[in-house]
Amino acid sequence: MANTQGPEGNYDPAGSTQMFRAFVDEAPQGRQQQAAASAGPRIGLIIGVVVAVVIVAAVAWLALK
Repeated sequence: MANTQGPEGNYDPAGSTQMFRAFVDEAPQGRQQQAAASAGPRIGLIIGVVVAVVIVAAVAWLALK
């Protein structure tokens, strides 16, 4: 096996550091976008459950009146 990270000068540690920093800088933005995208259906589900509970309570109140 050849040593690709030897002292020949073809390995650039600064380049891999820059790529790592670019990856770290992009990761939180991706998570925020993903959280914002999944928050929409979650809010709709919560509103739907609240509306369903209100309707069931109204029907029960009318039935017992």
